[in-house]
Amino acid sequence: MHVMFYAVPAFIAFVALFAAATEVRGTFRIGAAWRGGRTAEARCLRAYTTVDPHMDGDTRTTTTQHHVYEFTTRDGRTLRIEEEGGPATTVEGDVVIVHYRDSHPEQATAHPPRPVRLAAQTLGVLLFMAVVIGFCVFFVADLPTDDF
Repeated sequence: MHVMFYAVPAFIAFVALFAAATEVRGTFRIGAAWRGGRTAEARCLRAYTTVDPHMDGDTRTTTTQHHVYEFTTRDGRTLRIEEEGGPATTVEGDVVIVHYRDSHPEQATAHPPRPVRLAAQTLGVLLFMAVVIGFCVFFVADLPTDDF
């Protein structure tokens, strides 16, 4: 039974590490698209929202805005990308500017370049994950060494 006191914090720390890695990977992807030097006009083909209920039984929900964009790269390829977190004011038929790299145009972003905001957001997520991991380490380290 005492194995649970090690397994649960280890699992939580693993999930926090995975979330931190995912955040860093996304930050590098968006930053690389902004620095990629290529832009194109993209048409919004679809705009929709998803609603995720909170698991604590409360009536609150989280709503996420999604957009599907289609654009043509400099070499003539037509690509579609789907992106979360875009502005609610962008609707089907609107034209936006996407940023992409020649090497990975499928990783384009329609988010306008805001490197300071992106860095602050990533730092906030990483700090929160560090606190979670630190709590897990503290909890496991503070367990008594004798059998309980």
